[in-house]
Amino acid sequence: MKATPTSIPDVFVIEPTVFGDERGFFFESYNAKVFSELTGVKTDFVQDNHSRSARNVLRGLHYQIKQPQGKLVRVTDGEVFDVAVDLRKKSPTFGRWVGECLSAQNKKQLWVPEGFAHGFLVLSEYAEFLYKTTDYYAPEYERCIRWDDQDIAIQWPEEIEPTLSGKDAIGVSFSTAEVFS
Repeated sequence: MKATPTSIPDVFVIEPTVFGDERGFFFESYNAKVFSELTGVKTDFVQDNHSRSARNVLRGLHYQIKQPQGKLVRVTDGEVFDVAVDLRKKSPTFGRWVGECLSAQNKKQLWVPEGFAHGFLVLSEYAEFLYKTTDYYAPEYERCIRWDDQDIAIQWPEEIEPTLSGKDAIGVSFSTAEVFS
């Protein structure tokens, strides 16, 4: 397994060691000891989530202002452009974003720590998306920042009219969002 820090050093791209032959493949998608050794992050995951979304569905930018969730995310079918936005006010990368294409083919994962907003855009016909979280879902603390916020200025890989949920369609601007101190 390999862990590569992104331009925001606390966010890592995780690439598993894949063993494959004519029968198929095998890889270890998570190992607590190896994850901690490679990233310096010691955490307990308490919840696994699985979603399926159609092409052009954009989910996010989500976070929980209390009970913040670190997320280890990956795609098991299809492809997404995955984004993390630093919402930690005291961080030197506050307000910056990183993005990575995650797919069933490349088997990459993204570690999104607590204190970040997270979202993704489905690039394939559909995508199945899995994520491990460090805290439980708490809808009363969930917040959403607009996917197209001009201050954050995420460069999504395709010009699209995304398909959004009702709550994502009314996300707030970065300038008015609650952030982490």
